[in-house]
Amino acid sequence: MRHILEKFCTGVEIIAGVLLGLCTLLIVVSTAGRYLLSWPVPDAFDISRLLIGACIMWGFASVCYRGGQIAVDIVWELLPRRGKIVLDLFAWAMLFFFTVLLAYQTYFRVASAYRSNEGTFDLRIPVWPMLGLIWLGCAAAVITLLFAFSRVRAGRDLGQHQEPFE
Repeated sequence: MRHILEKFCTGVEIIAGVLLGLCTLLIVVSTAGRYLLSWPVPDAFDISRLLIGACIMWGFASVCYRGGQIAVDIVWELLPRRGKIVLDLFAWAMLFFFTVLLAYQTYFRVASAYRSNEGTFDLRIPVWPMLGLIWLGCAAAVITLLFAFSRVRAGRDLGQHQEPFE
């Protein structure tokens, strides 16, 4: 199971990296076109903002599994082992709850864009596929959070101080 999960998370990280590379490339090409040739890439703003949203959600899915969130350990360090587990469970449960809500709401945003035939400003490219990519990132975050939460629940990963499954 661990091997499958590691492959899934590696795939999530690859998708996040590719999306970030595409977004960077689009912004550089559009900026160079605008300032050097007075010809920006049509819909570069709309596409880049949607790509950035996808980058954030797919990156968030990776961070959730790796446990790389920013954490303040002031209270956590003072607690006994059992208290640390309880605090970690509460924090991961809240993160999971709000990520599920975000995925739920994002799904309806995708459906709304599809039904309304929402498109980009210049070329009227449908935006629902990009919003769907953002939703898939949310869904991947829910999956990775499930595994991270189960690790914390088993007491194998206290705080952000260990690698997954050590």
